[in-house]
Amino acid sequence: MSAKIIPLTPRRFASSNSAPAQIAFQRAELSVILNLYGQMVTKGVWKDYAIDMRKNEAVFSVYRRASEMPIYQIFKRPDLRNKQGQYSVVAHGGLILKRGHDLRTVLRVFDKIKLKGS
Repeated sequence: MSAKIIPLTPRRFASSNSAPAQIAFQRAELSVILNLYGQMVTKGVWKDYAIDMRKNEAVFSVYRRASEMPIYQIFKRPDLRNKQGQYSVVAHGGLILKRGHDLRTVLRVFDKIKLKGS
């Protein structure tokens, strides 16, 4: 009786051309988002955050208190890169405040909030 050995390698490492297992924010993108987050924490508007990396999107959620629903979510959806843009800012009720191709431009939606807090 002989056994056939089947190598068990994760799918993402199986070939170099395969898509990543999950979408994540790159270092430069996260730096821009965390810079904004730091400014808003300094003003006392935001208190906590969470980062979710899923198969089709990455989400940076902002909370007023840790026990609440997020007040804003910053999405990165690479599937929409060639359409309306891969970045979007969504408010608590699901209202899309801004979307686009450039993260810095999309995050300008928070400029009014930064000015109010001063």
